[in-house]
Amino acid sequence: MIRLGQIVIRNSQKVKAIELRRCLSAAPQAKHNESQPAANEKKQNMSFLTNIFLGEVQPAQVFPFPEVLNGEQKEYIAAFVDPVTKFFEEVNDPVKNDTNAKIDEKTAEALWELGAFSLQVPPEYGGLGLNNTQYSRMCDIIGGQDLGLGIFIGAHQSIGFKGILLYGTKEQKEKYLPQVSTGKKYAAFALTEPSSGSDAGSIRCRAVKTPDGKHYILNGSKIWISNGGIAEIMTVFAQTEIEDPKTGQKKDKVTAFIVERGFGGVSSGPPENKMGIKCSNTAEVYFEDCKIPIENVLGKEGDGFKVAMNILNNGRFGMGATLSGTMRACIQKATEHATNRVQFGRKLETFGGIQEKLSRMAMHHYATQSMAYMVSGNMDSGSVDYHLEAAISKVFASESAWYVCDEAIQILGGMGFMKDAGLERVMRDLRIFRIFEGTNDILRLFVALTGIQYAGSHLKELQRAFKNPAANLGLIFKEGSRRAIRSIGIGGTDLTPFVPNELKDAAKQCSESIDLFGQAVETLLIKHGKGIVEEQYLLNRLADAAIDIYAMAAVLSRAGRAVNKSLPSTDHELLMAQAWCHEAADRVRVNIRKINTDSFAKNYGKMSQISKNICASNGIAHNNPLDID
Repeated sequence: MIRLGQIVIRNSQKVKAIELRRCLSAAPQAKHNESQPAANEKKQNMSFLTNIFLGEVQPAQVFPFPEVLNGEQKEYIAAFVDPVTKFFEEVNDPVKNDTNAKIDEKTAEALWELGAFSLQVPPEYGGLGLNNTQYSRMCDIIGGQDLGLGIFIGAHQSIGFKGILLYGTKEQKEKYLPQVSTGKKYAAFALTEPSSGSDAGSIRCRAVKTPDGKHYILNGSKIWISNGGIAEIMTVFAQTEIEDPKTGQKKDKVTAFIVERGFGGVSSGPPENKMGIKCSNTAEVYFEDCKIPIENVLGKEGDGFKVAMNILNNGRFGMGATLSGTMRACIQKATEHATNRVQFGRKLETFGGIQEKLSRMAMHHYATQSMAYMVSGNMDSGSVDYHLEAAISKVFASESAWYVCDEAIQILGGMGFMKDAGLERVMRDLRIFRIFEGTNDILRLFVALTGIQYAGSHLKELQRAFKNPAANLGLIFKEGSRRAIRSIGIGGTDLTPFVPNELKDAAKQCSESIDLFGQAVETLLIKHGKGIVEEQYLLNRLADAAIDIYAMAAVLSRAGRAVNKSLPSTDHELLMAQAWCHEAADRVRVNIRKINTDSFAKNYGKMSQISKNICASNGIAHNNPLDID
């Protein structure tokens, strides 16, 4: 077995790890294209998503479509494609993995030899040194083959030891990265507890510092930990007592630790019996008087919540690429069936209903892939303002993949429901992606509330400006002009300069959506103020509109790239971008109308009461039609 890292190795491809404030890329870097502020200037937020909450556009991370790989980097990652594909065709057996609910030793050994467990570890620590875009390409391949195996690999490096890459000291990296890259020791990310799911701050696992200050003693348990039964090295989060250096007040705050099973006091339960991704080991992990050296604190004491969130934010982008691969495989199965199956004397592909299904499946795949590589490209360019985009790409990808798989089964009909078709396994595997690494429900609120907070701070800045208008005329006149233009229905956003002629109309639809969105955010802030945090039915619609707007921008940018480069797929990409923007803009208008309509709020009040009735009656609050209990 040839190790991937032994392919196309050149001196120019020896890379150093580059730490980029809250993201890391371990391969040769594209030139950083975001201007750096002076020390006394407020750093501008470059996030496209964050700025549309103001009804404004910051195009730098979207237009043109990010292309961060140079020729050598493209050649480097291209050399990996055939060996990885060959592994899945000749070594890995997804059906066997699913049936046995584990990865056999032969397959695991082959993965270690390939270097699949150290894709982003810098070469000096034994890894392949892929950057985020290159890593996405590998995820794309894996997602089209075996999602269970993908989680097995991803839990190890995407979150398992990602904290060491992001926050580890030089000593921690030198000690642990070789172990998880070539030392064949699995890693895990241990955050979730019986009483702590989406609310990571409520964890009860506790670590107490010893009197000599040299160790922490950890007690507690974690549940549903991927690789929990096999990991030798874990990133664990626990409550610790932290003293405020200014006030001397003590309070509990979460701290992150690097924990070795070999420390003692670490055990795990049997593998969980799951709906899908069965070959990924998922188990409960117990800590009983586990003695952790003080030097194994990851990041700063008390900064554990920040560490956990940044690990998840940094690893989330890979889901879009992985599920893009899954969608591609589902579409291929559906297309093969549609082009061969004859019913009523015609092939299925000639029926309008099937054509609509296939086209929408293809557009969802195109949008997902566009977002995934846009986010990874921005990360590799040095962006630190990508967290909302990464969250949206995860939400969109997980829901689109479920839709595409479901439609593929529908196209295959009864055959699709049969195990031999392979789609039922994919559907079972897919279901978890809307739950883990941040449930889609929580991520929607995260996107909406983060964006609203940004918009709210801008309104506060404007309020302060009016208290001293003479010194802030520029800001006041700029804001006044923007609102005046909006008020007469012209709109202030114009994306047409960023796209070729063929996409001007689609760009106008996206521009109009951004203006409607910004107005809706402002209306919500004025109407609800801080109380908006409780208006989740409005926040969800706002998040859905944001998702559609970002998807529009991503496909416009990517299709524009195809035009500019005269790619063979240009005409097809233009059709998908045009059709997608038409439908997405319609959805945005519907969601904004719901946000702005009192009747929707009243109807939601009725639904809220229905839910309360159901909960009070333990399930059903009405009799059957015969009025018989």
